[in-house]
Amino acid sequence: MADRLDSMQDLLVMELRDLYSAEKQLVKALPKMAKAAHSEKLKEAITEHLEVTKGQVERLDQIFEELEVSSRGPKCAAMEGLIEEGSELIEKRKQADEAVFDAALIGAAQKVEHYEIAGYGTARSFAQHLGLENVIALLEETLEEEKSTDVSLTELAESEINIEATEEEEVEA
Repeated sequence: MADRLDSMQDLLVMELRDLYSAEKQLVKALPKMAKAAHSEKLKEAITEHLEVTKGQVERLDQIFEELEVSSRGPKCAAMEGLIEEGSELIEKRKQADEAVFDAALIGAAQKVEHYEIAGYGTARSFAQHLGLENVIALLEETLEEEKSTDVSLTELAESEINIEATEEEEVEA
């Protein structure tokens, strides 16, 4: 397939390639995020998501195989930017309060999740219009995993990390 956008199939493949690039970048970035986290629960959540992400890459490989197209495409600039923001945050780790840093790390991770949720939702919609039932099912599975990760991060932030970060401020006040 050429790099043209003449059909919904072309559009779907473009979106899938973007997601593939994003996921491959995440596989490299998530271990750094896990290492930087102070909270053991946050380390575990990020590490678990790394394994889920590897499965998502495999699912995308299945989709490309089914569509009989290459996964090769341009680097996902949006994910590159989100990862760069995360890297800049990690550079501030030593100067930050541990809980405040972890709260910021969760925020960075959720930006990534929201980007992925948007991308997978879009790709699923395109696949629905094309009637690609197996592709729809694979994308739906990943979309639900991304939503679940987002909910888990929110719960961790609201039940522990953000509370700890706020308590640190109250002690300093």
